[in-house]
Amino acid sequence: MNTSATLGENNPLLADFETPYGAPPFEQIKNEHYKPAITEAIREHDAEIEAITTSKEAPTFENTIVALENSGTVLNRITTIFGNLNSANTNDTLQAIAQEMAPELSKHNDNIYLNEKLFARVKKIWDTQTALKLSAEQAKLLEKKYKAFVRSGANLNAKQKERLRTINSELSVLSLKFGDNVLAENNAYQLVIDDKKDLAGLPEEIVESAAHDAKAAGKDGKWVFTLQNASVMPFLQYASNRELRKKIWTAYQNRGNNGNSLDNRTNVVHLANLRSEKARLLGYASHADYVLEERMAKNAANVYALLDKLWKPALEKAKAEEADIKKLMAADGITDDVQPYDWRYYTEKIRRERYDLDEQELKPYFGLDNVRNGIFMVAKNLYGLQFRELKDVPKYHEDVTVWEVTEQDGKFVGLLYMDFFPRASKKGGAWMTSYSKEKITEGKRIAPIISIVCNFSKPTAGNPALLTFDETSTFFHEFGHALHGLLSNVTYESLSGTSVPTDFVELPSQIMENWAAEPEVLKMYAKHYKTGEVIPDALIQKLQESATFDQGFATVEYLAASYLDLNYHTLTEPLTQNVIPFEEEAMKKIGLIPSIIPRYRSTYYNHIFNGGYSAGYYSYIWSGVLDTDAFDAFKQKSLFDAATAKSFRTNILERGGTGDADAMYRAFRGAEPSIEPLLRKRGLEKSSKVAK
Repeated sequence: MNTSATLGENNPLLADFETPYGAPPFEQIKNEHYKPAITEAIREHDAEIEAITTSKEAPTFENTIVALENSGTVLNRITTIFGNLNSANTNDTLQAIAQEMAPELSKHNDNIYLNEKLFARVKKIWDTQTALKLSAEQAKLLEKKYKAFVRSGANLNAKQKERLRTINSELSVLSLKFGDNVLAENNAYQLVIDDKKDLAGLPEEIVESAAHDAKAAGKDGKWVFTLQNASVMPFLQYASNRELRKKIWTAYQNRGNNGNSLDNRTNVVHLANLRSEKARLLGYASHADYVLEERMAKNAANVYALLDKLWKPALEKAKAEEADIKKLMAADGITDDVQPYDWRYYTEKIRRERYDLDEQELKPYFGLDNVRNGIFMVAKNLYGLQFRELKDVPKYHEDVTVWEVTEQDGKFVGLLYMDFFPRASKKGGAWMTSYSKEKITEGKRIAPIISIVCNFSKPTAGNPALLTFDETSTFFHEFGHALHGLLSNVTYESLSGTSVPTDFVELPSQIMENWAAEPEVLKMYAKHYKTGEVIPDALIQKLQESATFDQGFATVEYLAASYLDLNYHTLTEPLTQNVIPFEEEAMKKIGLIPSIIPRYRSTYYNHIFNGGYSAGYYSYIWSGVLDTDAFDAFKQKSLFDAATAKSFRTNILERGGTGDADAMYRAFRGAEPSIEPLLRKRGLEKSSKVAK
């Protein structure tokens, strides 16, 4: 620690954070600080591991398992900050550092989990645990540490360990490269419009935003549309010019598949094959078998059973939706088959025709500040939480806001960062992460620092940020993840907050989405940004009546991506073909209609090739069964029933990964989850009975 303290005088990453709430001193951290800080923190962590393995004392839970848990604190803190910023506010230098340090960090991780002396101490405790009288949380920590060694190759022979090290190193670099390529492809494309007639159909607010983007790109007097969701999706939804919709759609679906230096096809093959080889090396038939062993699903057969149960009714519904689109296209004199770039455009027309609902009519009621305040009210009504914006806490970008979260009695819960708008330095999508996780040290709760990162429509000169209802639901979703991190109340950091199986982690996020559309809640926050008028009952009714509208499409594109994920990760032999025909064959096998593509195609599928969802993208629908069933527990009483909220908090949100997910859910619900609420929510209950 002395060395770190000395180096920390010149490197803020190695010094104590003398900031409010211990927040990272973002304004002091420069690119050149990361590499020396990571190198020094690895050296320090090595010394901590050496102290454990060379101890003359017999292995105990405290001197081995807890000591291992508490080691690497500085390294974890630095790599967490670095990783978060490389996703939310990156630059060429950060990306180069990430590529350079990834093999070093992989090597360091392998040095720990392939350390025979360290594993011998851990195994000794594992083998004698019945005599140790461990608490439930201690037993869970021991299980997690022991399994981490076994699943990281501790039982392999020397030759196998050497091969595993090589695989891990290559995977760490390839995954980063994949994500960097997707970001670069997103940033490289612009649809530039210089003729106003080509803007036909687009709402004024979208046109204004495109003019703003054009000005920022040095193209005054023109309009620019990009591959950011907040730009491309409204264009596909409203633009009358079919050829331009086709043009931007083609660019969108071909990201990473353009035969240039950013092409990801080879990277996908290498990632899939290396994962498959690693799984076989560790004694599993496939990567999916390796991953799912530690998930609620347990195995691929159980995942396929759920997907198959939903696929037939969802596809049936999607085909009916396609037929409706075909009729409208015919009325417009278009005799072609329905194309993916037609779907959103004609769906919007049908929505207006069938429900008299125009999304642009809704947006004025979903100003970003109003939605945020509504989410805060829901959290207060459920859990008594209070939120206060802080102006004196360091932040990494001017768009970011920082919030102090407290209990009703004023007790500090944690710090919450919010970062909402797209920029070239930020990955697409939305996510929650942490800068530090909750833990209990010497009887004192160390509060977490949590962050929500999104890519919502930006404010313009004339209007504040106005969200679509989908974006509103995304905000509620990520806030649910944030609550999981903020309300954690466990002893050990590695069991804290969202440290749960991937197919359970989406329960706290997805259940929050349910409150977003409830009439009682809408009237709390959906207020016109100009007049302050509460959203009218007539609009709420339209929103409710259209709740299952287009759910065939939404469910099919999601399920298709879930099947595609499993196709890559149930491989038991090396993939030798190009990923595009591989993908096409996979989609043909399930009968995906050509007018819909998987939500993520192979070459820009960040969730599975640059995130933590490999063999796990199904998790959203698995958790969907849980969240709709759990929300029913509230609906059966009241939206803010105190006893139900307390049970959800104490059995789910506070417990992190200290228990088995199934048991934690049963403790809350008192029963196994039912799939019926999910079928009802998606409008699939009737067709599911037909399809059986």
